[in-house]
Amino acid sequence: MKIALTGGGSGGHFYPLIAVAEEIRAIEREKKLIPPKLFYLAPTPYNKQLLFQNGIEFKRIPAGKIHRYFDIKNFTGLFVTGWGVLVALWTLFRIYPDVVFSKGSFASVPITIAAKILRIPLIIHDSDAKPGRANLLASKWAYRIGVSFPNTSKYWPEKVHNKIAYTGTPVRRALHTLNGEGAREYLQIKDDLPVILVVTGSLGSQYVNQTVVDALTTLLPKAHVIHQTGKNLIDGVKARTSVILHEKDYADRYHVHPYLSADALQQAASIADVIVSRSGATALAEFALWGKPSILIPIPEKVSHDQRTNAYAYSQSGAAVVLEQENMSPGILASQALSIITDANKKQVMGSAAKHFARPDAGKVIAQELVRIGLEHESK
Repeated sequence: MKIALTGGGSGGHFYPLIAVAEEIRAIEREKKLIPPKLFYLAPTPYNKQLLFQNGIEFKRIPAGKIHRYFDIKNFTGLFVTGWGVLVALWTLFRIYPDVVFSKGSFASVPITIAAKILRIPLIIHDSDAKPGRANLLASKWAYRIGVSFPNTSKYWPEKVHNKIAYTGTPVRRALHTLNGEGAREYLQIKDDLPVILVVTGSLGSQYVNQTVVDALTTLLPKAHVIHQTGKNLIDGVKARTSVILHEKDYADRYHVHPYLSADALQQAASIADVIVSRSGATALAEFALWGKPSILIPIPEKVSHDQRTNAYAYSQSGAAVVLEQENMSPGILASQALSIITDANKKQVMGSAAKHFARPDAGKVIAQELVRIGLEHESK
C-alpha cells in the first residue's frame, strides 16, 4: 500500500500530516500490516528530520503562490503551478499511490489536480474554520473532507456537505499530554505564583511582543511570564525589557525565549494558567488537548483570512477570550490575563471547555480512513 501526503508552506499544514503519519504507523503495528510506503509531495521538505523519523519519502513538486490581490507575480505563480501539475502527474504515475491525503495550501494544488486526472482517491482536511482556496478547489473531486470545527459547513459548497466529517485537527503524539514533573525547576521558576505563557510561533509577532512587553509592569507583580518571541525578534524584546525591568524586584519573573522546543513547550504549558497566542488552528487544537484557557489575538482579517474566524469559532466553546488587535492595549491584555489567573472558577470552567472541544483521536480517525481506502484500492 502506498499513501501520498501533501500540503505545506507552514507548520500548520505540515505538522498535522506528521500526526496522521504517526497514526498510520500505529495502525500498521497494531494490525500487523505490511508497512505502507509513505510519500510527502511538496515544493520543500519543511522538516527533513520528522520525515525521516516517520519513514516518509520526499518528492519535490513545484507550486506557485497566487495572491488574492493583483500582483504581477500571480502570472509567475500560475506558470509554476501548471508546471507543477505536469511534474505531479509524472510523479504520481510512477509511484501510483493508493490514496492521497491533502492538508491544502498552494503547495497541494498540483498534486490534487494530478490525483483527479489519474483517478486516485483523494481525502482532504482543513484545519481552519473557513477553508482555504486550495481545499475548496479540491473538494469538488475529494472522496472525503475532514474539518476541525463544528458547524462550519456553511463555508463549503452545498454539494460537498455529504462528504464532510468533523474530525478535529491531528496533533503529533508527543504533544497530546503534558508532563509537568520538574517543570518549574526546568524553567527556573522558584515560587508558586501563577504563570502566563505567551507563544508567538517560530517567526514571532512584533505586535504581540510589543504589547506583552508593555504589560509586564502590570503582570509581573502577580505572575511569571514565559515569553516565546520568535527567533528574529528576541534581540529587540531583550533590549526593551532591559530598560523597562531595570532594577525592578520582580524582573526575574520574566522568562524570555526565542523558541520553545516540543519538550520545552510541554514543560511551559504544563504549569501555565493561561496561554496568550495568535489563533492558528494547530495551536488551538493543542491548547484544547491540554485543557488550558487562552487569550487569542488573531492576525487581522486583511492579512489572514482564517485566524479571526478560527478565534471566534473556538471561543464559542467558552475556552478562550478573543482580543482584536486593532482594539487591544497592554492594559486590556493585562486585565484579561489577571482576571483568569486570579479566578480559580473561571480558569477551571475555561479549561474544561477546552477539553470538551478537543478531538484527541483526530489523527487516528483520518489514518483509519486512509488505510481503509488504500487497502481497497490496492486490492482492485
